Amino acid sequence: MSPWHLRRACRVLRHGGVIAYPTEAVYGLGCDPFDGEVVTRLLELKGRPRHKGLVLIAAELGQVEGMLQGLDEEIRARLAATWPGFVTWVLPARATLPRWLTGRHASLAVRVTAYPPAAALCRAYGGPLVSTSANPSGLRPARNALTVRRYFGGVLDYIVPGSVGGEARPSVILDGRTGAAVRE
Repeated sequence: MSPWHLRRACRVLRHGGVIAYPTEAVYGLGCDPFDGEVVTRLLELKGRPRHKGLVLIAAELGQVEGMLQGLDEEIRARLAATWPGFVTWVLPARATLPRWLTGRHASLAVRVTAYPPAAALCRAYGGPLVSTSANPSGLRPARNALTVRRYFGGVLDYIVPGSVGGEARPSVILDGRTGAAVRE
């Protein structure tokens, strides 16, 4: 991702926008996870129920650690074995975290990405981003910017150009407390 596109995406995010950006397997829809209005807009664009909660991506654990609680040594060892990488972990969330992120759960789904464009975006933005597949609910996730445009027309504030990574499916989701698969 060019420095110009990175700056533009961050500017849009800081001004309450919704962007689409390439991730390991598909294009993701993203926004500032702490802006309830923009998260609501993203959920409406996607047609995703609020009670499901959302996935956040980050460039490093430090970007999300303050949102989590109860990260004992066993959980930290699980995270260290897979991050950065293509594994999303469902981890105990702080009770003060907004419900638009956790939905009806007491946990938060988080991935510390190893995919350079997504990690660069989180670093440049200075924190985690919402990361949900760029598709209206019920349709296949977009794997390129053209499909994102077909799905959403001009309602997104910015589409970051670029190629998705080489993964064929969305990330595995594992339970941080047990290590059990939530989604394979």
